[in-house]
Amino acid sequence: MLPAGAAEGRKMSLREIVRFVSILNLAYFAVEVFVALKIGSVSLFADSIDFLEDASINVLILVALGWSAKRRSTVGMMLAAILLVPGLATLLMAWHKFSVPYAPSPIPLGLTGMGALIINVTCALMLAQSRRAGGSLTKAAFLSARNDAVANIAIIAAGIVTALMPTAWPDLIVGLGVAVLNADAAREVYLAAKAERDLA
Repeated sequence: MLPAGAAEGRKMSLREIVRFVSILNLAYFAVEVFVALKIGSVSLFADSIDFLEDASINVLILVALGWSAKRRSTVGMMLAAILLVPGLATLLMAWHKFSVPYAPSPIPLGLTGMGALIINVTCALMLAQSRRAGGSLTKAAFLSARNDAVANIAIIAAGIVTALMPTAWPDLIVGLGVAVLNADAAREVYLAAKAERDLA
């Protein structure tokens, strides 16, 4: 068992990580949503909502870190529902894009996806160190950052394909893929929160 001082130090370290990740996510949300709306990209729009969702998750983690396992599990189940929001928003934008299909500008698409990848890999590596310290809450943050990094690689690929063949399909397919990733993350977070509640 760790001494009281060491345990507190580790807890503060986790809080600092979560706070920093929150700021990074909120800042890049502003960048990505601006570019997404400017070039009409479904995949970037979906990913920008992911950044806002990640910032919200990490703020909730900051609030709930000192709570009991049972209360944390309740918030974890709420976060599972939050993880579904970007997917629903993506479906709405994709439906609009199907009716007016046009290819987004490939260079801003690829460059913005690259920036998002750097941010998400940084966040995932930081959260991976402490993903079991806060139960389902930090698992939610880690899974979201990990899934976003995978989505960003796909966005970069969509930018390359769009540059070679100007079509809306790569962007649409990646955007819908982001929705699937979020649905899977929501399932994992819900199961982790349920297990945490059962143990409590």
